[in-house]
Amino acid sequence: MFAAALLMVASAPALAIKPFTADYQASYMGVVGTGRMTLAADGANRWKYSLAVTAPLADVRQTTVFEENGGQWRPLSGTDSTKVLGKGKTKNATYDWGRGVASWTGDVKPERAGPIKLQSGDLDALLINLAVVRDLAAGKPMSYRMVEDGRVKQLNYTVAGKEQITVDGKPVQATKVMASHGKKQTIAWIVDSMPVPARILQRDKGQDAIDLRVQSVR
Repeated sequence: MFAAALLMVASAPALAIKPFTADYQASYMGVVGTGRMTLAADGANRWKYSLAVTAPLADVRQTTVFEENGGQWRPLSGTDSTKVLGKGKTKNATYDWGRGVASWTGDVKPERAGPIKLQSGDLDALLINLAVVRDLAAGKPMSYRMVEDGRVKQLNYTVAGKEQITVDGKPVQATKVMASHGKKQTIAWIVDSMPVPARILQRDKGQDAIDLRVQSVR
């Protein structure tokens, strides 16, 4: 979703990764709630990156476990859980780099279960949030092959200029980047030295779907 999330990573060097917690004001389908992103160590060269969005009558949770490998970030597994008006769906992803395939279980259609052949540099939707920040800072192309939900999509982010936004009550300068895929569009505002986008806006068919605005990062 975020990508929700928010690009040929294989050529970009990995910057130093550090744990963080980022709290957001969230808007989900026009309903105000809260959001939180966290990054925590999950073993040698492994990290757990999570997003939780909570709003009245809605709860969205995504988690990706990934590894640093040869200067790349490779997703290993992922969970995507959405609950709206009491109805929930959960999807689980497995990225088997030994076999070179990705597959999905849970509430997925048979044609979306995979396997899908992986290529070097592939990311899932959530991990792109971190990759776009890293690659903009490094001056690298923000082009990503996203393997998500039983499909492959090419996302190409472009810089749309500079804008002043408010973070923790203070005005800051941000770089605005955006990408379109089908009827969906993702726009992110990136602030120097911040490990995640300061704002992520996802639009579907011209309407705002999810809007995350950072309140604090620690």
